[in-house]
Amino acid sequence: MRVQFKLNGRDIAEEAEPYETLLDFLRERLNVTSVKKGCDEGDCGACTILLNGKPVRSCLLLAVQMREGDEITTVEGLAKQGEVNEIQEAFMEKYGLQCGFCTPGMILTAKALLDVNPQPTVEEIKDQFEGNLCRCTGYAQIIESVQRAAELRAGRR
Repeated sequence: MRVQFKLNGRDIAEEAEPYETLLDFLRERLNVTSVKKGCDEGDCGACTILLNGKPVRSCLLLAVQMREGDEITTVEGLAKQGEVNEIQEAFMEKYGLQCGFCTPGMILTAKALLDVNPQPTVEEIKDQFEGNLCRCTGYAQIIESVQRAAELRAGRR
């Protein structure tokens, strides 16, 4: 089946199998390696993408569910002209990443939050990350990273 959507601003028109998850389609057909295969059940958040600006688990969607006009953003789509964005910068500065497996999903989840709530409270950050698992950081650095990203965004406006 033919699928059409935008991926990080680029038009995609490809064939997909009816049973192929969006996760597998992105990783195996389009070589988007930031989208990680974790639990395959939507529980870990490693496969998080932004679909029309909202964080979704790509392992729970079929590629054929994408429609023309849908916009998918992955971590690869955040950097502009080779420069990391303020969220990526904050995660590096505040050590919000360790092994890196969960990091793309965390960064995209943070972006979705900051896009609608530029100054979230700690509780709002925790609520946003409820479905994202990290086994390395203990989440304190992730929360600090989101707070720092909010500061950086505010300073760049």
